[in-house]
Amino acid sequence: MNAVVVEGLHKGYGEVRAVDGLDLTVATGEVVALLGPNGAGKTTTVEILEGYRTPDAGRVEVLGVDPRTGGRAFRERVGIVLQEAGFEEQFSPRELLRLHAGWYPSPRPVEEVLTLVGLQEKADAKVRSLSGGQRRRLDLALGIVGDPELLFLDEPTTGFDPSARRRAWDVVDGLRSLGATILLTTHYLDEAEHLADRLVVIDHGKVVAQGTAEQLAATAGLATVVSFRLPAGAEVADLPRVGQDLRVAGSVVDVRTRAATADVAALAGWAVARGIELEGLSLTRPSLEDVYLDLVGSEEPDGNGLHAAGTTPEGAATGEAAP
Repeated sequence: MNAVVVEGLHKGYGEVRAVDGLDLTVATGEVVALLGPNGAGKTTTVEILEGYRTPDAGRVEVLGVDPRTGGRAFRERVGIVLQEAGFEEQFSPRELLRLHAGWYPSPRPVEEVLTLVGLQEKADAKVRSLSGGQRRRLDLALGIVGDPELLFLDEPTTGFDPSARRRAWDVVDGLRSLGATILLTTHYLDEAEHLADRLVVIDHGKVVAQGTAEQLAATAGLATVVSFRLPAGAEVADLPRVGQDLRVAGSVVDVRTRAATADVAALAGWAVARGIELEGLSLTRPSLEDVYLDLVGSEEPDGNGLHAAGTTPEGAATGEAAP
């Protein structure tokens, strides 16, 4: 059974086609990460799934209903963590969680949620005194306090330090183990690779690739690099014919190949037959970053489309949902 079904989704703003015939499914209990440059259509798609925006065309079904008309019964089943949300500054995290928990039929215990997101020590502090990272933890706490069947996470760890990011990952892993369905957008590729069962790359309003990191690498057709030191007395011309491209820098040989297993076997057989060692033999497969940039190009609309761990993407979404 699918928790999310999107078929032929279109949404435009004037002459701009934000979403242009997008198809997407998310299975119940699956964790899916949406990747893509800023302006690719990720946020518009997610806002339509949340019921914030109305599509121009296409079929959208979330938890078996149209999110625009699902009403309170639908909102009680979903949790939303936006990139940025406003808080009542005079309240404490514990007070806000108790308030939000009252909107749901079967919420998680407030104290349990505070512990999950690491806000026990700040539970009774005023929101106005919280740091940016602590506020982001509160965002996450408010998103999961209703014990949602489906959780939308929009850049969930922006502003987190490394330990806080790992704690947030543990929370998501815990929700996954309980059977929750999670759709997240992130610019942190290590986060997407760690958390998601499946990665969906969106560009120009369409899905351009999807699958695991390994499947995306295969789809992109990027070369693996086999490296080793040329044995003493051997010439490059002596090597077996392997790979699509062979480069030499000093004594180091780099072979770019799309048939790594066969080419490594050929090189090893060549070396064994001559009784020599291939020193420094290594195999480097394309990283998720390499695959991503191959799929969407290295030019980002505003320079913020791809981030390594420890950097902060910009941007904000609007409003905070409440059933």
